[in-house]
Parts: sequence; C-alpha cells; structure tokens
Amino acid sequence: MLSRRQFLATSAVASVAVPQSLAAEVEPLVLDAHVHVWDLKQFDLPWLKGDGPLVKTLTIADYEAAIKGTPTGPIVYMEVDVAAKQKQAEADWIDKLIRGGKSRFIGAVVGGYPASDGFKAYASQFEGSPSIKGLRQVMNSDASPAKAMLDDAFVAGVRSLGKLGLTFDICVSHKGLTHAIALTKACPDTRIILDHCGNPSVLDADKTAWKRDIEALAKCPNAVVKISGILAGLKPKMWRTEDLAPVVDHCLDAFGPDRCVYAADWPVCNVGGTYREWYDAIASIVSTRPAKDRAKLFALNGIAFYRLKLPK
Repeated sequence: MLSRRQFLATSAVASVAVPQSLAAEVEPLVLDAHVHVWDLKQFDLPWLKGDGPLVKTLTIADYEAAIKGTPTGPIVYMEVDVAAKQKQAEADWIDKLIRGGKSRFIGAVVGGYPASDGFKAYASQFEGSPSIKGLRQVMNSDASPAKAMLDDAFVAGVRSLGKLGLTFDICVSHKGLTHAIALTKACPDTRIILDHCGNPSVLDADKTAWKRDIEALAKCPNAVVKISGILAGLKPKMWRTEDLAPVVDHCLDAFGPDRCVYAADWPVCNVGGTYREWYDAIASIVSTRPAKDRAKLFALNGIAFYRLKLPK
C-alpha cells in the first residue's frame, strides 16, 4: 500500500489535516465525492434494466481509465440502489474494500431506508466507522417520492443519523427541492448534502424556481451542495461549458466557498459526457475564483463534510 506521502504525491491530494510543509509539495487536491461502481454478477440493481450504456458491470478499473489525465486522487463510494435484501451486503463489501487500503476509496455512503422499522439499528453499526460516513435513499421515483421525506418516520430516521455522526445525501429532482428544504430544516443536527445541484434542467431558460429553492436550502447551516451529476440530463456533444456555468455559479454563490463539494457522479455522468469533459468544464468555470476557494471545492470541503481521513 502507498505511504501517505506517496499517495499525496501521486494523487495530487492534500487535506485539512496535512501540514503546510507537506501540502506545499503537492498540486491542488481533487477528491471525487460521488463515485458508483457495480458488478452485476454480485449485486442486483432493479433500476438498471434493458439496454443502455450503464447496463453492464462497471469497475474501479473502468473509473481509473476514465480519470486518466486529470489530477483526481481519493474518492468516495456512493451507494447504487441495490435490491433491499442486499443493502447490508453492499455495505459490508465497500467497508472491506476501504479497510483493505488498496483502492482510491477512502469513504462511503451506503444505502438505507430512514422510514423503515429497523433503520436506527442498521445505521448504528456505522457509528464511528472509519469507512462508512453516511447514508442515502434516492427520493425521485414513484416508489420513493420526494414528499415521503416529510413522513414522521423518515424525519426521525434522518435525525438519528445526526446523533450517530453520520450524514444523509438527498437525491431528488428539482421539483422535490421544497421537500428537501423542509427535511433539512427538520433535522438541524444532521449534516445533509444535496446531490447534483438539485438536478435542475440545465438548458431551460427559466430557472427561477430552482434558483429560489437553492437559495432557501443554502440558508440551512447544516446543508451542503454537491457540484455533480448535471450531465446526466444532457446529450453528449450537445452542451458547452457555458451551459453549465449558470447552475454551478448559482450554487457556489448561494452556498459560499465552504459548503460546496466537487464530484462527478461517474458513471452516470457518461450519459451526457466523459469524466474528463466534466472535470475540465468545472475547472474552467471556477478558474477565476480564489485559489483557496477552488481548493475547498475540489476536496477540502468533501474531506471535512464526510470526516474523511487519508491513508497513513
């Protein structure tokens, strides 16, 4: 396994815990805080059926090929909505992988159902875990509508995560942002991150409602926004960096430099473009912002929010 110094040097990584003398030796860090990988022989993903670019096994080796040429270093695993009966198996698998220390993964967000009867007991096993840092349930389908986040049991489940020192990722469509705001307000002691900029319609001329909701969520001190995932609603080669800029800039301005986290949402981002295209676009959009703010966006905020530790 790489030493801490080797890991930093080869992955272009630094962290809030890295001494200034060491941080000066490496390039600006890049942490990808939202990476999916899956083996369809190992796990059942009910949502991934039919044909399409994602309906295949996608491994860490595929991700390594995708990030080639970028300064991307450590990464955070994001649950892949496996069948309910496999949630524990998924958590056990990624926990073992991270503890083994032989991959880029340094933390994980696993799947769980906050409104379920056994949720608190399920989540409790991850309290103080060096690898499992939070939980997520995607709330943008007919089976799991965004409004269900306001059910008493769901709110209680998310509140329990705060007591355990765990985070909750909110993944909703832009139409579900009002429910995300209400949940965040109802759980002030839980660190909550909004995935994918709230999934706006990037090419829509009128983003008034989305902008208003982003500003409202940003007023919640326990909320963070993940600059990720918005390529999934676009078509390859049918967008420009200038199309993404209004969304990215609004999130950065609303949440400020300390509460925005960079991520790619690989491989889902491949629906609209490659990892390299995404990284280059974000780097271009934020190029005129202060270097310290770029460092926070590209990894320091993610490390702090998920309470990650780099390998020794």
